[in-house]
Amino acid sequence: MGRAAIQTPDDNRLVRAALAVAAGLLVLRVVALLFDPNSLYADETQYWLWSLNPDWGYFSKPPLIAWVIALTTGIFGDADWAVRIASPFLHTATATFLGLSAARLFDARTGAVAALIWLTMPAVWLSGQIISTDAVLLVGWSAGLYAVIRLRERPSWAFAIMLGVAAGWAFLAKYATIYFLLGLGLGAIVDAPLRRALISLKGLAAGAIFLALIAGNIAWNAANEFATVSHTAANANWGGPLFRPDELAQFVIDQLGVFGPLTFFALVAAIVTAAREELRGGLAAARPRLMLALFSAPAIVIVAAQAFISRAHANWAASAYAAGTILVASWLMTGPGWRRIVLWVSLGLHAIAGLVLIALAASTPLSDSVGLANAFKRIREWPETADALERVAEEVRADAIAFDNRNDFHQMQRYGEFDAELFMWMRYDHPLNFAEATWPLPAGYEGRVLIASERPEEIEVMRRDFETMQPAGEIAIDLGGGRERRYRLFLAEGYAPAARDAEFEAWVAERRAGD
Repeated sequence: MGRAAIQTPDDNRLVRAALAVAAGLLVLRVVALLFDPNSLYADETQYWLWSLNPDWGYFSKPPLIAWVIALTTGIFGDADWAVRIASPFLHTATATFLGLSAARLFDARTGAVAALIWLTMPAVWLSGQIISTDAVLLVGWSAGLYAVIRLRERPSWAFAIMLGVAAGWAFLAKYATIYFLLGLGLGAIVDAPLRRALISLKGLAAGAIFLALIAGNIAWNAANEFATVSHTAANANWGGPLFRPDELAQFVIDQLGVFGPLTFFALVAAIVTAAREELRGGLAAARPRLMLALFSAPAIVIVAAQAFISRAHANWAASAYAAGTILVASWLMTGPGWRRIVLWVSLGLHAIAGLVLIALAASTPLSDSVGLANAFKRIREWPETADALERVAEEVRADAIAFDNRNDFHQMQRYGEFDAELFMWMRYDHPLNFAEATWPLPAGYEGRVLIASERPEEIEVMRRDFETMQPAGEIAIDLGGGRERRYRLFLAEGYAPAARDAEFEAWVAERRAGD
């Protein structure tokens, strides 16, 4: 990997333009957060709950996102925007590291373009307005990639320390850091300078720092039956129907929305080109592109295989787009002129789509008028929902409220002020999520339980767990655009959950088959 070329006046203008765009988008995203009328997503609320009790790990994720939220809410208070406020800064930092890496590998123009691609990426428009593990992960990933580039050029203690800290940060954010480590290993196999840097004393020090930083999370998992690792493995869903070409097709389509349709195909073309150049003779000039491909392609290939086997969420391959952004910037800035047309058209379309998204999120009437109420229904009217449920709980003198949906449960923890205790009803004999693991309705509970059910298929199953369970009405909350949030309510007593054995599951299956 080479050093950046000498900058020209045109390069300087493009760099200044990229810096101005980065600053402008940062301000825009912060202002949009401050005036966002919507509530948190349920996952964000869960992370906020974690932040109230900082630890080295949690049921489904490593701890860093909770630590970040604890920091921002400790400084700015407990408003929804304070929970999210780190995200636009994290993405701006990621764009900065990617720009620096691209400039180091190629030239200043490529660095500026890489930063612009990241800042206008479709997924970043969304991720920049919420707090997510990907936002926390990718700043560590991009910092680690920059440290790798510098360490390979000339091993130094500063960049060895940076690599260890960045990789540790990324691992504590999300276990998708395994793809970074995989890219590092593949790079070391094919590239002698990187291999020498990693097996040097400085490279070993980077590894030691990484292990020291993640030791707390490993110890937490060991003390908690490897709950986070088990949950991550369960997400793969290999116990369900296997070999799903429809899921693979959906995953590929989703990536067009994550990275952008033109830029995704450009990434595929750039990876193929990098591999072809290496096979043709391993040219030194092509080596940076090969290295970037090795940091990008494994996540896409592995998650695509997972999608074919069972299922995969759209963001599971998000880590591929850090190195992928640099690779695409390099590919589009070289070669035939049509590539530059693709680049600027793509940046323009992404910018327009992102600005429209922010406008729609900021204005409920606007999103309703264009028929997109469904896209925002999960983050609307949660305080109003909590108020309605509070009134019913007071009317029926409930001692507790039980939920069959962990998302609703967490939102009530965030937006409600209940006198009644809040619990999760357990469908299985083991917890499937943080809510069930932490707040299960205890067997033998003797108080009056108001059940708020969003899952009609579970109502008859619940009846077997209580001595009495009588209808207590419904709650319907208008979400706009013809959408509503609806709960069926029941007042129950005598909680004695039936054994979740084979006979019970056969009874459930028989009833559902009859329905």
